[in-house]
Amino acid sequence: MAPFSKAHQLVDDLFTANSADPAKHVHLPGHPCVSLQNTRGVEETLNNEFYCQELERMAPHLWIMATSCSSNINPLHRQLVKDREIIITEDPRLHLVWMNNRIFVKPLPRYLCSHEFWERFLDTSQDREDNHMDNVRKAATGFLRTYRYLIRHESDFRIALEKHLVPEDAKWDRFCHFARALQNIEDSATTQRYAYGELRLTRLNLYAPMLLHKFNYEQIHGQYGDIFGRLFGPILFIFALVTTLLNSMQVELTVEQLVDDQIQWEKFWYFCRWFAIISLAATSIITVGFAALWLWMFVDEWVYTLRRRAEKRRVARGIPMY
Repeated sequence: MAPFSKAHQLVDDLFTANSADPAKHVHLPGHPCVSLQNTRGVEETLNNEFYCQELERMAPHLWIMATSCSSNINPLHRQLVKDREIIITEDPRLHLVWMNNRIFVKPLPRYLCSHEFWERFLDTSQDREDNHMDNVRKAATGFLRTYRYLIRHESDFRIALEKHLVPEDAKWDRFCHFARALQNIEDSATTQRYAYGELRLTRLNLYAPMLLHKFNYEQIHGQYGDIFGRLFGPILFIFALVTTLLNSMQVELTVEQLVDDQIQWEKFWYFCRWFAIISLAATSIITVGFAALWLWMFVDEWVYTLRRRAEKRRVARGIPMY
């Protein structure tokens, strides 16, 4: 059955015939080449639209890369506060994947808001030759639930309308009833990917060679200049650091020769020597400080991740939290 009741559906005219236009709703909304009469074609389309095999393969290890919480999704207004640009994507692999100041969001299809559509095409209680539609249904359910968190305020709803993320004829009052029904969806009713919220693309790319046996999860930069441009900052920092250290050591060696050759430059020798030593010490402290800060952030993330994972295991076993 659908994750929402017929009374709470957002779209109620998906299969309604129109006397002025008898051909209305003959095809799957958004897919003019997929007939609603072709059940197998609709199921294949739904599989491509919502089920992401790559992310499901990575799902058992996503706790390493992201917060293990399905509600870890910032509402749309918060995305703008974080200076993130909302990029429309039709690829389920990229839904709620973010990088730098961009986050990819897949629009909510009109047909997924229809109770009758769920009953006709996503009802897995019917006898089938295979169970692949069970995974598609869970993926669609998990995808649908993400809009419960993306749109929490009327301002979020207005942003969604502006970005064409929800059906254009949707109303705020009806969406409130629709979203209220989605809050009862548990993680067990979704695929493993939707036990997590937003995912960071840099981490997916980092672990893709190990988990997917491919160079990256998604290549955003297609030009060589963009790829090497990202390396320019770290390389410049390392170059400046090494240059400062070498120059400081060279000054120290030079002033040692100066005191033997020209004793009248004694005060200048002391100044150069201590300036070189202070520069060496300051550069070393800054380097160690950056390394310590990175290590602290790395350890803090792992502690938080392991704590969250332990809490979820306790809840799954019925152990009370104190």
